[in-house]
Amino acid sequence: MIAALFVATGGAYFGVDGVDPWDVTRDARKYAGPWPVVAHPPCERWGRYWGGGPMLHGTPRQKTLGDDGGCFASALESVRRFGGVLEHPEASLAFRAHGLPCPSWRKGWLECVDQWDGYVCCVAQGNYGHRARKLTWLYYAGRGLPPALDWSIPKMQIKLEDVYHSKEERARLRKTGICQRLSHQQRAATPLPFRDLLIDLARRSSGTAKAAE
Repeated sequence: MIAALFVATGGAYFGVDGVDPWDVTRDARKYAGPWPVVAHPPCERWGRYWGGGPMLHGTPRQKTLGDDGGCFASALESVRRFGGVLEHPEASLAFRAHGLPCPSWRKGWLECVDQWDGYVCCVAQGNYGHRARKLTWLYYAGRGLPPALDWSIPKMQIKLEDVYHSKEERARLRKTGICQRLSHQQRAATPLPFRDLLIDLARRSSGTAKAAE
């Protein structure tokens, strides 16, 4: 059994055998074990547009950096206490803010210098069913080294001609990524193969040494 924390109501983790989903109605910050977890804490206040979206020069920020109601800190504590994996977008400012190393893509797992036997990595969800490359950072805590993932460069699932019609637009796509042309729901959705990968990582963690004590 594993717990899926901070997941969308009725989303990919609902109706899965051996998975206890915690959506907004249950408040995953209250999770008290005992199972390993897959954690998807909200990322809006930790990303490139944490201030509320692109700002004109001199325009004050609309939001506060890291103002997520303690969700990331709670998710990190749950992973460290019960074992499992936490997922956040690539370049998340939450990692550095919480003392986690920032992983590099295609470099495999990087061991953390902490007491929870933690590891971080950067993986492309495009290798696990997402229509875009969608680089993602993972933090894993458990017993032993986590398994190798698919570190390769994913093939684009959407042709450039499908979303951009001019040479200039296609050139801009190569710089900004296909995610900029997908809907919010399409960008945020967890592909089923990636969900299954995270569930497998949580089950492999077998809980942390701290929890076992």
